[in-house]
Amino acid sequence: MKAKSDALRGSKRAAAAEKERGGTPSRMPHAERRAQILATASEFFADYGLTAQTRRLAEECGISQRLLYRFFPTKEDLLAEVYREEILGAFKGVWFAELGDRSRSVEERLTVFYTDYLRNTLSRKWLRLFMYASLSESAMAPDYISSIITQLLELIMSEAAHERGVILPDDKPALHEMGWTLHGAISHYAIRRHLYRASHTLPEERVVEMHVRMFLAGFDAMLAPYIAAD
Repeated sequence: MKAKSDALRGSKRAAAAEKERGGTPSRMPHAERRAQILATASEFFADYGLTAQTRRLAEECGISQRLLYRFFPTKEDLLAEVYREEILGAFKGVWFAELGDRSRSVEERLTVFYTDYLRNTLSRKWLRLFMYASLSESAMAPDYISSIITQLLELIMSEAAHERGVILPDDKPALHEMGWTLHGAISHYAIRRHLYRASHTLPEERVVEMHVRMFLAGFDAMLAPYIAAD
């Protein structure tokens, strides 16, 4: 992340210097220019929302709008790539395997995962992009939830139930809501921390531990109505 930010700042400085001299942007290799546009676009849309104009984005990149469209023929193409790179790309596939590693307790697995998730995914930029995507007509946020988060919630519930020797009810909507009691708490903590600029007092690890323990302590209570019904 730091390397990407440094590269972005460097490309902006170079473009600004060229513009100040009255020149045109220096010719970059295709892959490098595309990466520069994507890096700038992710910061740009995180700051101004998905409805922000590509003309202004091109100015931020130090290129013409025409050149921008040579790399991304439509704004939708560009937003789709930002989604793949910045929203989907921030989630590590290895997390699913680690959450399913029964050589460690569920509490330890959940604590390690959510601490890592906070640091590597739920950044200010990611949260702002996701919030803007949620408010727009795009399918970015619903797609992320259906393709990743739903699978994550089911895995969390399954592993917690296995450790307790409990059989989960065949009611996926209810199980998802139970999983959201933990995932939603961690996500909202990140929103408070990065967007509201609050909740900076306690270390992240302690907050994660607190929410994981509350989730596990209330696990049997959440399932009680279903077990009683059986």
